Amino acid sequence: MKMSVGGKIAFGIGAFGKDMVYSLSAYYLMYYYQDILKLSPSFVGTVLMVARIFDALNDPVMGALVARTRSRWGRFRPWLFSGTILNAFVLYALFAAPVTTETWIMVWFTVAYLLWGITYTMLDIPYWSMIPAAAETTADREHLAVIGRTCAGVGGALITVFSMVAVSTLGQGNEREGFRLMALIVAIAFVAAEILCCVMIRERKRGDTKATRVRDMFRELIRNDQAVTVAVAIVLINVSTFLTTNMIIYFFKYDYGGADWQTCYTIFIGVGSSALVLGMMLLYPLLRRKKVANEKIFTFAIQFAILGYAMMLTLCLTGASGKLVLMCIPGVLVFVCNGMLTVLTTVFLANSVDYGELMTHHRDESVTFSMQTFVVKAASGLAVFITGIGLDIIGLTGNAEETGEIIPQSASTLTGLRIMMNVLPMIGLILALLYFRKKFKLTDKRMAEITEQLKSSSGT
Repeated sequence: MKMSVGGKIAFGIGAFGKDMVYSLSAYYLMYYYQDILKLSPSFVGTVLMVARIFDALNDPVMGALVARTRSRWGRFRPWLFSGTILNAFVLYALFAAPVTTETWIMVWFTVAYLLWGITYTMLDIPYWSMIPAAAETTADREHLAVIGRTCAGVGGALITVFSMVAVSTLGQGNEREGFRLMALIVAIAFVAAEILCCVMIRERKRGDTKATRVRDMFRELIRNDQAVTVAVAIVLINVSTFLTTNMIIYFFKYDYGGADWQTCYTIFIGVGSSALVLGMMLLYPLLRRKKVANEKIFTFAIQFAILGYAMMLTLCLTGASGKLVLMCIPGVLVFVCNGMLTVLTTVFLANSVDYGELMTHHRDESVTFSMQTFVVKAASGLAVFITGIGLDIIGLTGNAEETGEIIPQSASTLTGLRIMMNVLPMIGLILALLYFRKKFKLTDKRMAEITEQLKSSSGT
């Protein structure tokens, strides 16, 4: 039985709302608590790193709990609904910190962010797990995955691009109040989107399956050397990407500067987000139609991303970074390549499932793909920790007051900012490329051989 169009649309809306929440938290918490509320960047970065790594370790546990769930509403929807309601409340609390002492704000932030991570995991894992439960045919599952990833990307890009303009408008110059109202609007839209998803999606009835123990899940992951190889590459690539997205707002506010810095930041991120989508949806499929091997596309993408960072650093060091059009050129190059790398690492991880089945005679997609969630969260935690420590080291100072003027930064601080934004991501990408070339085995040719071997062993 084919899945209804309404169900597919509702699934996409759910992804849209879910990634609006994720992007607001991932990209603006450091800025909110460090630059607006004046907490130490090192403290904020440490809390974010520890909480995200804890959250990543919690993913397999959450998966095991969901696998054991039995209810009249299905296995996944109860978790999606309850996790959404709780996460919406915590999101608002994160961006509505009380006016109190620094110590109590530190406590508020630490507790609230730990709760945010736990409640987001409650809804995120069940959401993506609904794909095989809601769609019966292979075509529907592939279509649902594409819809989910595309809508998630659009929801995340919407928040990334327009948040600062929205915060300025809502708060009328008061960024603290602007973020509070922004979080409230996003939380309401998020709840509405996920409720629609819960109502419209129908889980197919299925027999009971034996739930995999968490210990066994980790053992399966470690045994698959190619899944581990892809995971390491994902960490290095995502740390580089998150460093850029974490630092770019500081660059536009304190280095690029000007009364219209928020507008320029919005334009740059908007152009970059568009390039990211083009890389995923147009350039990568085009190269594949031209019969370019995935491993070659991976190498080209990393090399050109490094070139983009080198160009951006050159503009910064030669005093040409104040020209938005020039900055957008290397920005497009970096984001296009990142879009292709996002698709490629997902493809490589999917291929590692077949490789693992051939090596161990056991197949478990959910175990392998739990690694993707784990390493992305770990990478984002590491990146924000490096950002926090780095901001302290270079001595960046936030606004004079929450509604006041922007404090000019020293020349050494601005130089440090430029290096963090460009040189550190270049190092991460170089390490990813070197590691990939040494460890990766699942070339297009090898995957064709593995597919044939699996077909032969199954007698099909």
